[in-house]
Amino acid sequence: MRAWVIRATGGLDRLERAEIPDPPGPLGARDVRIALRAAALNHLDLFTVRGLPHEYRFPHVVGSDGAGVVTAVGGEVQSVKPGDRVMINPGIADYTCAYCRAGEHSLCVNYRLLGEHLPGTLAEALVVPEQNVALVPTLPQPLTWSEAAAFSLVTITAWRMLVTRARVQPGETVLIWGIGGGVALTALRIAKLKGARVIVTSSQDSKLEHARRLGADVTLNHRTQRVAQQVRALTDKRGADVVIDSVGEATWDESLRCLGRGGRLVSCGGTSGPNLKLDVRRLFWYQWSILGSTMGNEAEYREIVRVLATGELRPIVDRVFPFGETPAAFERLERGEQMGKVAILVAE
Repeated sequence: MRAWVIRATGGLDRLERAEIPDPPGPLGARDVRIALRAAALNHLDLFTVRGLPHEYRFPHVVGSDGAGVVTAVGGEVQSVKPGDRVMINPGIADYTCAYCRAGEHSLCVNYRLLGEHLPGTLAEALVVPEQNVALVPTLPQPLTWSEAAAFSLVTITAWRMLVTRARVQPGETVLIWGIGGGVALTALRIAKLKGARVIVTSSQDSKLEHARRLGADVTLNHRTQRVAQQVRALTDKRGADVVIDSVGEATWDESLRCLGRGGRLVSCGGTSGPNLKLDVRRLFWYQWSILGSTMGNEAEYREIVRVLATGELRPIVDRVFPFGETPAAFERLERGEQMGKVAILVAE
């Protein structure tokens, strides 16, 4: 089958279109085989190509997000059947460990991600557990394959950050760094859905204008404005109740300066670097909560699919590339030009 793979880590020149074997069979009792129609990119895919600190099995198929048509199911699968249109939750748990039995699948001791630890979605076929697929909801304006592929990773990530970890409440002030990426855009929409006042930042005024159209209450250009000073002024010096930060080193200190007493800072990544500093005296005096967040559990995934079926949280797709132009899609993401998700059509 056709796939985009890497045979070594490094730059984007490592991406290679290749013919690789189909997923091995036979299917397990609760396995689902999917013919991919579209995939969508995340910053994780860039990190994977550059090299992450775990052992790769080359050639490694890249891509975490995807959607397609079920072609075969294991003998115990009940929720989907061949011919169904499905979206894929890329976080694969073993569904047997103590964390999984407690319903916390993203804390699974054997947790793995498609495209990072396991073969990814930029291929013609993929096999995943039944728990990791959901029917594409029926909407008055049907989801395109690109929209369906763009939904899962960013939505479950943003939902867990805001709803499960931060427990955002109506009327609270939420600051979101770096609007334009998939997680930040989805976090904006979830925060508004929960009744919060939302402040977003970007270094590009065009992205800030787009964010205003999506409901952002305040937009700040973090290249030309002092974000913490502005947030304090906008909140009568109180500060933000919740800060959503996936940038890491470059924004960490400013995030803390924005955070109000009893505030919650939630991080799901560190695109600018992993090394942070924290004055513990400020942590305990202001009674901050510093919260890590990774993906989500099966119940959260079912909930975001339910919300999507109501017409909310429809994915925002920036641009769709043909399968043969996958390197150009990666380059667009690397340059930070996107407003929403970059998608790739695997098959028509």
